Amino acid sequence: FDRIATGHYATRYNTEEGAFLGTAADRVKDQTYFLGQITHNQLEKAMFPIGHLQKKEVRRLAEAMQLPSARRPDSQGICFLGKINYSDFIRKYVGEKPGEIIELETGKTLGEHKGFWFYTIGQRRGLRLGGGPWFVVKKDTRKNIVYVSNGYDPISQYDDTVWLENLHFLNPNHDYSALKAIKFKIRHQPEFTEGTLLRDEKGLRIASAKPISGIAPGQFAVFYDTEEKTCIGSGVIAQKPVENL
Repeated sequence: FDRIATGHYATRYNTEEGAFLGTAADRVKDQTYFLGQITHNQLEKAMFPIGHLQKKEVRRLAEAMQLPSARRPDSQGICFLGKINYSDFIRKYVGEKPGEIIELETGKTLGEHKGFWFYTIGQRRGLRLGGGPWFVVKKDTRKNIVYVSNGYDPISQYDDTVWLENLHFLNPNHDYSALKAIKFKIRHQPEFTEGTLLRDEKGLRIASAKPISGIAPGQFAVFYDTEEKTCIGSGVIAQKPVENL
């Protein structure tokens, strides 16, 4: 195919180096975080027809065209699942693997889970533990351990370093070898965080300008230029190296 149009809130622009992924006009709805792993070939063929519009403008156009989705509530989950339960979907394609639920501060085993992939950092519901509220604050993906805390946003879940692996740049034609100053996100949200991309003998990582919570190994850190106009690329969030624990 020559082109593919998608409803993501994102933009694309071209230079002599090829296509670059730009952020959307609507910063609240911007979805470039989800596109941080696409290939340059995919980006070259992509079209984002609503990326230059605010969400309210999209709804106004949909109403004018009498589209069924014009007044449909915004999706708060994984849009392609529809009414399918998220846990059922993950269970079907990933399966289950029993592991321990451990209290972060004491190391005490509080219960058992069916796979760390069913849980996200900050999750409160579905833990089935007494004496709560409990929050997921850390996951050991190698040992299949889910760590929880009895307090909201305990200081122990904050860090100013995001360790990475499998660095991916959306436009390989551009020289990013000297790139250091960036803005980044570790989840889909409107806000950007200032940081420095470091590649040295200690490893690949982002040094955040401020401590952040919810750093989840296995998820993606997506980085942008300092003007927040271009999505540069991404990396998989890695476990903190043992020597840095």
